[in-house]
Order: sequence, then C-alpha cells, then structure tokens
Amino acid sequence: MWLAGYQRKIVVQAVRDVIARVRDEILSSSFSDFTRDSLIQDIDKQVRRKSSYSLRRVINATGIVLHTNLGRSVLSERILQNVVAVSSGFSNLEYDLDAGGRGKRYIHTKDLIRDITGAEDAFIVNNNAAAVLLCLNTLARNRQVIVSRGELVEIGGSFRVPDVMAASSALLREVGTTNKTHLHDYCDAVTDQTALLLKVHQSNYRITGFTEDVPVAALVETGRRLDLPVMYDLGSGCLIDLRAYGIYSEPSVREIVNEGVDLVTFSGDKLLGGPQGGIIVGKKRYIEQIQKNPLARALRVDKMTIAAFEATFMSYLDEKGAVSEIPVLQMLLQSPGKIRSRAVKLANRLKQRLRQERFDIIKDKSKAGGGSLPEIEFPTYAVSIKPVHISVNELERRLRAGSPPVIARIKDSALLLDARTISNSEVEVIAGAVASSLYPA
Repeated sequence: MWLAGYQRKIVVQAVRDVIARVRDEILSSSFSDFTRDSLIQDIDKQVRRKSSYSLRRVINATGIVLHTNLGRSVLSERILQNVVAVSSGFSNLEYDLDAGGRGKRYIHTKDLIRDITGAEDAFIVNNNAAAVLLCLNTLARNRQVIVSRGELVEIGGSFRVPDVMAASSALLREVGTTNKTHLHDYCDAVTDQTALLLKVHQSNYRITGFTEDVPVAALVETGRRLDLPVMYDLGSGCLIDLRAYGIYSEPSVREIVNEGVDLVTFSGDKLLGGPQGGIIVGKKRYIEQIQKNPLARALRVDKMTIAAFEATFMSYLDEKGAVSEIPVLQMLLQSPGKIRSRAVKLANRLKQRLRQERFDIIKDKSKAGGGSLPEIEFPTYAVSIKPVHISVNELERRLRAGSPPVIARIKDSALLLDARTISNSEVEVIAGAVASSLYPA
C-alpha cells in the first residue's frame, strides 16, 4: 500500500528501521509484545517521517517577532511573488538586456538601496557577519582596527566581533573600558598600522548607568582629521525612523549614512524584514575595493536572494507602504487593541471546541528578538492555558510535535499563545492543534 504513494527506497528503509529497532529491543530484553497492526502503524509513521521535509513551516505563538530559531523575518507577499517569478524560469541575473551582453548581478538592487539609504554605493553578501568580515579583510588586512571595548559584542551562535575580526586578518585594538570610552581613547591608540575606526551598535544588549561612548559624528570627524575610514556595524538594519512609533533606541541606516560614516553594515532579515543577507552601504571608493576582493565571490548571494531584496527595498520607497506590507513591521507596530482582538478570537474558538478546559486572555510583554531592540518590551495579549489532565510541559511538547508544529512558551505554569505573532489565518489551525493535543483521537 505504501508503494502507491511513496518512493520504494523510502519504504524499504522504513521497514528495515522498524525491524532493526524491534530486534534491538528483543536483544536488550526491553521487548514488549506487539501485534501485526502495531508493527504496520510503526512502519507507516516511519514512512511518513522519511517522506516529509525536515525544514517546514511552523506557527510562531511565542510573541517573539524575529525569532532566530524560527527563521527570523517573515517575507511579504510582494517578496514571495517576485522570488517565484524570478526562480521559476531563466532571468537576467548577470545579463544586460540593453547591451545584449554580460551584466552584474548587484545592479538590480544598487539604485534602490542608494535611494533609500542616501549612500553612494551598496553591496550585498550572505549575512551581516560576512559583510563585516569582507569589509575588514579588504580595508584592514594585517593592520589595526580600533574598536571600543564596550562594543565587542557576541552575536547568535557564539560568533563574536573579535573572532570575525581575527578571521578577516585584521588586528584588534580595543580601547576604553566596558562602560566608558572617550574620544581620546581612539586618538591615543592610532599608529602607523591603524587602518580603520570601527563602531559596533549594541543591538543585542545595553549597558546602563555610569556609561559614556563616542558619538558617531565625533568619530567621523576624527577619522577625517586622521585620514582613516570609519565603519559602523549597525546590525539590525532599520530603514525607517522608529521614533515616530515611540521607539528611540534604534538609529535608521539613512541617519548613520548622513553622519558621514564611510561604511555601514547591517542584516537583511532583522528589522529590515527581508531575506538573510548582509548589506554594505557607504562611500563608492570603498565599496568598489570590497567588490574586487576574491572573498566577495565566495560570499555572494544567489538570484532568489537578490529577487527578495529587490522586492523588499521596493516596499521601502513609501514608508507607509513598508509598514503595511512588511510582516516584521506589521507585527512590531500593530496596536495592542488589534492583538487583543485576535487573542479573543482564538480564545472563543478554543472555548467552543473544549468547553471542559479553561482559556484566559492575559496581558503580557513580547520582544522583537533576533538581537534587535533588546530593551524594548511590547505590550501584548496572549491566550493562557492550564490543562486539566496533562502537564503544561506535555501540552507544549504535543503542540511542537504536531502538524503543523505550534511553538508556544510557558510562563507561570501556563502555556501562552501570544497573539502578536499569530496571523488571522492561523487561528483555526491553532484551535485544532490545541484540541487534538489535549484530547488525541
């Protein structure tokens, strides 16, 4: 029966896996009686598991918008349509349609990025760590880069700024202290071996209290006076002024570019709301050097990423359009009232299905995630579940093991389904998943 719907190789391997497991149980004396039907059920589960994709869509009910483990930014419909259109056939990725000859792949996004950020030039690689590495390797190979000790951050996956710098063959020269760095610290550290002044935005943590750092404008002025380029690793990469929405901790890319910084690097899949990528913007003479580095080819992005970025930046030509189109911005900037309405809808559907269980709507706090806006807590509403006949940990496990998996969080002995990151189309799916998890057929 399996051969009618699944590949023979998968079916054969599934049968062998189940038989091997039963044999091992017999030999280890942990064998329990089984029936023909139970064996068939085990084989069927194994066939289905081997036939399903490992990377698949999940429902994010954690309230964390840029959840690194769940793939960070959700892509907009405009982006998806453009990726499908470009990747479902041939494209002019490196073909100049006007000249009828070879072209360059980065021309498709360069003008858009320049218009939106105000930079002279732009270049995209496969993530922001790669962008930093490529810039440092190009401009400071075997030479000194000065950076404040308080900005030697560690990003996801235990990658640290000093490690990226070492991989680039640049020489780290840290100045100041953890909480205070002055302009004279940079100036005193400059030698004939100094190639670059580096500033790193503290996007994934904050030091508060008795602190001081050097403003971007002062560092740029010093760089000009000493004939040293200034680079700013901005990290999250926000393209709109969030102050209009009550968020004051994240400078926009254009704001930093306007300060005169020579090179700015930032991520594509954080506050920008696009695909994974590292975007480098800045002075043309430096970007041109970076593009000629042999590492640039090793770190280049493919046609689907370029298509996704072009559509992403197209949305930012109109700020109101970006806020309404980009899912990351939608989720971060939506009103508490709208979130509560979605939570009420989910709670009502759960109550209709499971009258014997209790579902409460609670106020809570959610986060941007992904190392972005670490000090900001966004007011949210969540559906709280305290199951009657199973533990809250078991409910979380069953939801996570479902199809589709529903990823939730546990707080105060209750399972929370945060409505901030749940779409209206997912409400019915979540209600069904909770019902089947609490009362399996």
